[in-house]
Amino acid sequence: MRIKQISLLNKLVIAFVVLLTFGFGQVQSQVPRRDSLQFQIQRLKSKSDFNPKDSTYITLLNDLGGEIRYFNSDSLYLLSKEAYAHSSSADYEYGQSSSLVGIGNYYEDQGNYDEAIKYYQKALKIVKNSNHRNDVLNIENSIANVYYYQGDYAESLSRNLKNLELASELGNDMVLSIINENIAGLYADQNDFEQAIQFFKIVKKINKKIGDDINSAETMSNLASVYSDMDELEYAMYNINSSIAIFEKHKIMDWLAFAYQVKGKTYLKAKDYKWALYWYKQSEMLHKNIEDNRGETSLLNGIAESYLGRDKDDLAEEYALKAFEISKQIRFHEEMLNSARILYQTNKKKGDYKTALDYHELFQTLHDTITTNKNKKSLTMLVTKIDFEKQKEQLITENEKALASQKIYIYLGLLVLVIFLIITLIVKRNEKIQKKLNIELYDKTAKLVENEKELREINETKDKLFSIIGHDLRGPIGAFQGLLQLYKNGEIDSKDFLQFIPKLRSDIDNISFTLNNLLSWGRTQMNGSTTKPSIVSLENLVQENINLLEETAKVKSIRIKNKVKVNTLCWSDSDHIDIVIRNLLSNAIKFTPEGGQITINADEHSTSWEISVRDTGVGIDAETQKKLFNKNSNITTYGTNDEKGTGLGLSLCMELVKKNKGKIWVESVIPNGSCFYFKLPKMKNKLQKTG
Repeated sequence: MRIKQISLLNKLVIAFVVLLTFGFGQVQSQVPRRDSLQFQIQRLKSKSDFNPKDSTYITLLNDLGGEIRYFNSDSLYLLSKEAYAHSSSADYEYGQSSSLVGIGNYYEDQGNYDEAIKYYQKALKIVKNSNHRNDVLNIENSIANVYYYQGDYAESLSRNLKNLELASELGNDMVLSIINENIAGLYADQNDFEQAIQFFKIVKKINKKIGDDINSAETMSNLASVYSDMDELEYAMYNINSSIAIFEKHKIMDWLAFAYQVKGKTYLKAKDYKWALYWYKQSEMLHKNIEDNRGETSLLNGIAESYLGRDKDDLAEEYALKAFEISKQIRFHEEMLNSARILYQTNKKKGDYKTALDYHELFQTLHDTITTNKNKKSLTMLVTKIDFEKQKEQLITENEKALASQKIYIYLGLLVLVIFLIITLIVKRNEKIQKKLNIELYDKTAKLVENEKELREINETKDKLFSIIGHDLRGPIGAFQGLLQLYKNGEIDSKDFLQFIPKLRSDIDNISFTLNNLLSWGRTQMNGSTTKPSIVSLENLVQENINLLEETAKVKSIRIKNKVKVNTLCWSDSDHIDIVIRNLLSNAIKFTPEGGQITINADEHSTSWEISVRDTGVGIDAETQKKLFNKNSNITTYGTNDEKGTGLGLSLCMELVKKNKGKIWVESVIPNGSCFYFKLPKMKNKLQKTG
C-alpha cells in the first residue's frame, strides 16, 4: 500500500496564483503540470522587473519541487534550497515552511529519516507561530509517515489520531480522507485487515462527499493492494482497473506506476505469471522516469517472483539483487526479506548452496525480527488506540464535570444578561426619544437658518434698490430739478434752456429704462413676477426694440442689423423677452464705439431657438464674464461714451430667461466685441400649458 501525502492544498493554492498572474489561457489541461510550472517560472524570470523574492516565484519553485518529487529528487532538493534562501531573505514565512517541507521530503525519500523529521519540525515551528492550522496538518501527516517508515507504528498512529481530531475541527474533508487512509495502511501492514477495511469504508464515504476522481482513484489503488494481500482477488482487480482508467485519463504517472504494480501483484497472487510479468513491466517502464525507492524495491521483487514462476531464474536473481541493494540502502526490511527469499531459491536451484544458505540465514533472521516487531507493533498500536480512546473519554468526562460546576455561573450570567438587556432597552428607548427631539431641533434650526437667509437676501435686495434709487435715479432727477430752478429764477433764458433739451431727453429715457428694469427686477426678487407664456414673434420684438433705441445708436453712428426671420416663433412671456432683448441691445450700444455694428440673429434647433446679440465693442475679460450673471452681482461700468448703468440688466435677463425655461450665456474676446446668447423653447399650441 502507498502512503498518501497532503499536498493537494498547496496545489490548489499555486494553481489559483498562476491563474491570477498569467490568465486562464496559459494553463492547458493537455500540458503536464510540471511543464506548465516550469513555463510560468521562466515567464516570471524573463520579466524586466523580476525579483526572486517575489512570493509568487517562491511558491512556484516549491510547487514544482513537489511535482517532481518522485521524478527527480535531486531537483526537488535544489529547488527547495533555492526557495528557502529567497523566502528567508524576503521574510516570507509561508515560503520558508514549504521549502523546509520540500527538503524534508527529499531526506524521507532517501531513507534519511532523522534528517527528514528535523526539517519537518523546523517547518512545523514556523506554521504554528503563524497559526496556519491546515499547514500544521500537512506537516504532521508527513512526520507520522516518517515514523511509519521507521517502524515506529505507535508514534505514527498516535500522531494520525491527533491529526484526525484537528482535521475534524477544521472541517477539512480532503485531509480527513488522507489521514484515515494512512491509518488503514498501518493496520493493513500489521495484517489486521478487518480494522483496515473499516477505515477504508470511512475513507470511501468521505471521498464520495468530496467528489474528486483522482483522490478516489488513489484510495482504490491502496484498497486493491489490501484486497490482494487478503487473497480477495476479484475485489482487488475491480478496484485496480477502476483506478488505472482515471490515472491514465489524467496522466498521473507516479500513481499509475503503483496501480500497474498492484495489478501485477494481483496476477502474481493468482499464479498467472505471464500477466503478472506484463503489468510489472508496464510499471517498470514508468519507473524509469520516477524516483520512488520504496515503490521500486516492491516492483523489482514482484518482477523477480514472476520470472521465478516462469523458471527464468537468472532474470529472477538479477531483479532480486537490485531490490536487495536498494532496500538495504533505505533500510526497508520487509523487501530485504522478500529479496533474500528469492535469492535463496535461485541460488539453491543453480546449486550454489553456500550462497543459498547465507541468504536463507538472512531471510530467517529478518523474518524472526519482523515477526517479533510486528507482534510488538500490533500490541503497541492496540495500546495506543486504547490510550487515545481513554484520553478522549477522560477529556469528555472532565469537560462534563467542568460544565456541571459552571452551571451556577451560567445561570448568574443569564441573570446579568437579562438585567443588561432591560437596561439596554431603557437606554435605547431614551435614545429614540432623544433622537426624535434632536431631529425636531435640527428641522427648526434648519428652518431658522433658511428664514435668516431669506431675510438677508431681502435686505440685500432692499439695499440694492435704495442704492440704485439713491445714485442712479436721484442724480439725473436732481440735475433736471436744478435746471428747472435756474429757468424759474430767470438765471437762464428760454434759448439756453432749449439747448439742454437733447440732454434732458437722454436722461429721461435713461431714467425710464432704469425704472422699468428696477421694477421688473424687484418683482422677480419678491416672487411677484408671474410667467404667462404665449406665441411670441421674435422678429417683431427685435424690430420694436431696434426702433426704440435707434436714436441712441445714431448718436454713436452704430448700425443695427436684424437678421431674425419672420417665422421665428417661440413659446414665452412676451413682456419678459421684450425686457431681455432691450437690455442686451442697450448694453451692446453702450459698449460699442462710434461707427460700430450690432447684429441680432436666431438659429433654429430641434426644440428651441438660439438668439444672439453680437457687437463690435470693447469685449469683456474672462474674470468679469464669470460674474456677469451672478444673482448678487452688481457689476456696472461706463460705456464708450461714459454711459452709466445700474448693473441690474444682465441679472434681470438671467432671471427672466430662466423663468421662460431657457438659458443665457456670453462669449467675448477683448477687444473684438461680445456676443450674448439665450435659448427659448419653440412655439407650442396655444392651449398647451407650460410645466
